[in-house]
Amino acid sequence: MLRRVDLSTIAANPGHLRRMLPRATADVSSALEVVGPLVRAVRERGYAGARAATARFDGVDVPDPRVPAEALAGALTELDENVRAALEESIRRVRIVHAEQRRPVTEVQVAPGATVTEKWIPVDRVGLYVPGGIAVYPSSVVMNVVPAQVAGVPSLVVCSPPQRAFGGLPHPTILAACALLGVEEVYAVGGAQSIALLAYGDPELGIDPVDLVTGPGNIYVAAAKRLLRGVVGIDAEAGPTEIAILADRHADPVHVAADLISQAEHGPTSASVLVTDSAELADAVEAEVARQVALTRHVERVRTALSGPQSAIVLVADLEQGLEVVNAYAAEHLEVITAEPRKWAERVRHAGCVFVGAHSPVSLGDYCAGSNHVLPTGCTARHASGLSVQSFLRGVHLVEYSRDALLEVAPHVLALAEAEDLPAHGAAVSVRMPE
Repeated sequence: MLRRVDLSTIAANPGHLRRMLPRATADVSSALEVVGPLVRAVRERGYAGARAATARFDGVDVPDPRVPAEALAGALTELDENVRAALEESIRRVRIVHAEQRRPVTEVQVAPGATVTEKWIPVDRVGLYVPGGIAVYPSSVVMNVVPAQVAGVPSLVVCSPPQRAFGGLPHPTILAACALLGVEEVYAVGGAQSIALLAYGDPELGIDPVDLVTGPGNIYVAAAKRLLRGVVGIDAEAGPTEIAILADRHADPVHVAADLISQAEHGPTSASVLVTDSAELADAVEAEVARQVALTRHVERVRTALSGPQSAIVLVADLEQGLEVVNAYAAEHLEVITAEPRKWAERVRHAGCVFVGAHSPVSLGDYCAGSNHVLPTGCTARHASGLSVQSFLRGVHLVEYSRDALLEVAPHVLALAEAEDLPAHGAAVSVRMPE
């Protein structure tokens, strides 16, 4: 089921490795032709354009997208008590971790009478997207809403696709999670049309445009984000989910197989990659994957994901080469299951989140580790971070110089203005200088 890639005899630089490693292909540009007209329709007609797209793609007509307050309250009342307890614990742990991410105001005295202060201002209004395709993601509500709330964002709105089975409302577990977090503005709109509606709003329905959109979605959501970047802030163009596991002969093949399958469960394009220096472990994992896949509920999507070109067992000569491989791969989720997991995990440079040791599976991070599960995919962990409190804050400098401090640095400003042939820049300083 899982193909093998043998790199044990190959010495390659990171760029070469990236070309050799398995990777899910998500050609966002191919979706732009579909999404472009839809985005224009919402820009020109507001929710009416989104409503038509919803009827077309979701098979349900939603005259008014605003989820009533009683529907939110009812969903929370009807929520299974075990699920509620789990969500409350997830929220508690995520709040603990994200509360430590808040950044203080810093004031630096550059010279006597010259200060630069940096303060952090939350985004005014944020749109949070929660997908609703082949799975239900109340955990995504938690991961998007909590850091925004900790950052102090004053206005939050959640969009999630309407479900025909629930009378055109989003899934009730999504609504219950929103209610649990105190989110009152929720819209039954999904897909690319929801990103456009968040960006442009609809004044007739009282839907104000947002300043920033966050949250994962399918290729059409990613395409809408690409088109609307600049109209509205975008967190990332999320691609198919991925897991890489760096493991040696000490790893339990039952655990490794279960973790590979757990990410394959997200959908047929999900990527599951094992990197190991042990052929014996590779053989054992391969056998264990076959056994466990036959027992899982979503057999077809899991088998498709594990059999696809984006998934593989990668053999390396030793853990040093394995570290080079996982750094080149830059996985969304990376597990390190070795005899000394912390030693190797601390040397990882490129990963969205690193899960250290046999008792820290990715599923823990999906729900209750306290970390955020909205993470960079498609090798973007080389330069991007997961969602955090910082995602919802803007750093602003306050520059304050006294007359004497300006006079002291003025010759340098004038010299640089002349060097750049921008004399008016220099004049703006020289007019403040004595004759």
